[in-house]
Amino acid sequence: MNGVIDIDIEKLLLAALLLTVNIAVSWRFRLALERKVGIAAIRMTVQLICVGLILEAVFSRSDPWLAALTFCIMMGFAAREVYARQARPIRGLVGWLAGGLGLWIAAISLTVFALVVVIGHDPWWEMRFAVPLFGIILGNAMTGVALAIDGFTRAVAREQAAVEAMLALGQPFHRAVAPILREAIATGMTPILNSMSATGLVFLPGMMVGQILAGAPPMIAIKYQLMLMFLLASGIAISILLSLSIVTRLLTDPRHRLRLDRLASPAA
Repeated sequence: MNGVIDIDIEKLLLAALLLTVNIAVSWRFRLALERKVGIAAIRMTVQLICVGLILEAVFSRSDPWLAALTFCIMMGFAAREVYARQARPIRGLVGWLAGGLGLWIAAISLTVFALVVVIGHDPWWEMRFAVPLFGIILGNAMTGVALAIDGFTRAVAREQAAVEAMLALGQPFHRAVAPILREAIATGMTPILNSMSATGLVFLPGMMVGQILAGAPPMIAIKYQLMLMFLLASGIAISILLSLSIVTRLLTDPRHRLRLDRLASPAA
């Protein structure tokens, strides 16, 4: 099987039993997370099994339209997750698109760049290469965008009086929210920067470990991991900037007024 060691279902279930540690910690400190741990584990397992079955079917084909359809489905779910992770998202479809457009542009452009320019595989849209690469860029950008938008909308609502005071003094909206915007961008980019700083000495990334376990020479696996980290860092930055620029425009109007009425009401 090309040097790949399969894992028996029984042994995989033994690994799953390690989640009892999380449940025990939650119970001991009364965190009330036992149900969430169980639901998250079941959801993850079902989703991965479904994805595995789908990928096994589609990897055997080399159809650009099938790749495009797969990308569209993944992008839809990513935009939905960004929207769901916000405490006060912008109301309606426009709020869903505010987080999604930046994600989609960054993930598509960087995936095409990696496949065409860096890897140079022919055809570049082959599912075995395109889908995993697109998925990991999209997933990491999704986390960064969700953190940035949520931090921005929370802070704008919290600092409403200060922002409106700046606007009353004649400052344009982008200057009134500039400190909040900088903080939101930093919040969204912090996880990937921390990951880059610790990669190698503190932990070995999953993609690199997976390639080595599959039989790839360590240096080749390291090259792929470096490429991936560069893509993730730039993808997160691009998607955050695009998404926050859209959100900033939606929270004001031509008269430079703060439009918090466009945000959903805070959860009780």
